[in-house]
Amino acid sequence: MTKRLNLNELVLPHLRSAKPYVPGEQPSGEGWIKLNTNENPFPPSPHIADAITEASKHLAIYPNPSSSELRAVIGRLHGIDPANIVVGNGSDDILNLITRSFCSADSHGLLVEPGYSHYPVLIGLQGGVQKEIRFDDAMKLPVGEIVNSQTKVCFLTSPNAPTGVGFSTKEIGKVLEAYQGILVVDEAYADFAKEDAISLLADFDNLIITRTLSKSYALAGLRLGYAMASVEVVNLLNAIRDPYNVGALPQAAAIAALEDQTYYKGVIDKICLTRENFLIWLKKKDWFCYESQSNFLFFEPRKISGESSPDLTAGLFEFLHEKKILVRYFGNHELTNRFLRVSVGTQSQMNTLSEVLELWQKEK
Repeated sequence: MTKRLNLNELVLPHLRSAKPYVPGEQPSGEGWIKLNTNENPFPPSPHIADAITEASKHLAIYPNPSSSELRAVIGRLHGIDPANIVVGNGSDDILNLITRSFCSADSHGLLVEPGYSHYPVLIGLQGGVQKEIRFDDAMKLPVGEIVNSQTKVCFLTSPNAPTGVGFSTKEIGKVLEAYQGILVVDEAYADFAKEDAISLLADFDNLIITRTLSKSYALAGLRLGYAMASVEVVNLLNAIRDPYNVGALPQAAAIAALEDQTYYKGVIDKICLTRENFLIWLKKKDWFCYESQSNFLFFEPRKISGESSPDLTAGLFEFLHEKKILVRYFGNHELTNRFLRVSVGTQSQMNTLSEVLELWQKEK
């Protein structure tokens, strides 16, 4: 006898219509220029291979459950106590812990849009309700709207994704002074920015800063992230995280990476220089681009006549795909549907992109 399962009757009601996060396309085959997921185009520190090899000798035992050595290294890097740090399986793991802690059907999660599109997915998985505040074209931080939102947690990406705009420590401090909830400042791209919010941790217990090693440290494939917050918040997140949420190999790789600041400073400097070179090229074409403090650029393509539109941008996205260049298009938001987001690759990759963009414009 065959038994048929009616999954819809068993699954939690709020998960029946759950939609997953949709990442950027992962290409198969050779010849692609991948500029769609803000990965680092350069290899990670050469010391990481040795660290992983050494750690692999001990895979029969569980990893350090609190990532204590790694937290000590992070603490020295940022000048904070390891007790103010929690480590996760990528910063998405940390964001998941935060939504589990503060979001439910009775507890709104505030999103400042456009932003990282994984936030609403995580809130939805908790059966939470999301509330949105929209940036205008100027991308100024809406301090008053956040403060008056009557929400328990607010997710803010700084520098912003997808625009790359960074928000000043002073403005973030204004939010923290008056906001009654938890402000999560997602600093995935902070190493490419002019400033960060770490100095605010000492004065504001309602601040959580999340970081990832996927971008500036070129460790996207190992999944390692962390949060910095008050001891009270860190203890809460530790209480609900999986006991062995970070494996031994990612911990070893992260320690080796974070201790090789000389190498990564060189990598970050190269990426920022390439970013500025491409920004200059865009300005010469009179294509609007937000001033990026990240490892990507968000620009508005135009015909030679100066015309721009969502359809034009969508067409360029497909044109680049045909030329085996992957970028990102966010066509479902009125503030983003005229723009493309392009990760900063090597100078050679950006030169190729420039040539293909010139070709496209000549055909329009």
